[in-house]
Amino acid sequence: MDGRRDELRRTCLSLGSGELVAAAVFAGVATTAVVPRLGDLDDRFALWSALIPLLVVLVQAGLYWLAARTWVCRRTMPAGLAAVYSVFRVLDPVLLVAGLVGVLIWWPSAPWAAVLVLGVWSFGVVEYVNYFVVRLAYPLAETRKIAERRVPRLITDLRAARQ
Repeated sequence: MDGRRDELRRTCLSLGSGELVAAAVFAGVATTAVVPRLGDLDDRFALWSALIPLLVVLVQAGLYWLAARTWVCRRTMPAGLAAVYSVFRVLDPVLLVAGLVGVLIWWPSAPWAAVLVLGVWSFGVVEYVNYFVVRLAYPLAETRKIAERRVPRLITDLRAARQ
C-alpha cells in the first residue's frame, strides 16, 4: 500500500506543481509578451478579464493537488478544505461569467487579440469543467476515456468528505 501511496503522492505533486507553473507561465507571458503588443487599454482589460478567471482556477487546482498529497490513501479530504472547495465550485462560474462580461465590454480591436482573449477565457472554462464537472484531462494514450464522462477526483474527494 505504501508503494501505491508514494506513486499517488508523486502524481499529486506533479499535477499540483504543473498547474501552478502553468498559472505562472500564463501570467508571465501575458505580462511580458502579450500586453505590450495590445493596441489600447480596452484590449488589455479584455485580456485580463479572460486571464484572471483562468489563473484563479489553475491556482486552486494546483493547491488542491498539493494538499491531496497529505490525505491520499490515508483519509478523506479535510472538512474545512472541502468546504472551501465547495465554495469555489459555486464562485468560479460567477468569476468566469464576470470575465466574459469584461471581455464583451472591452472587446479587443484587433481580430488576433479577440481570438486570443476568447481562447484564454475558453481555457478557463475547460479547466473549471475538468475539475468540477467531468474529467477531461487524461494521458495521451487514454484520451478515449473522455467519452466515459468520469467524475473529477476533486468532486470525489468533496463527496467523500461530506460522508
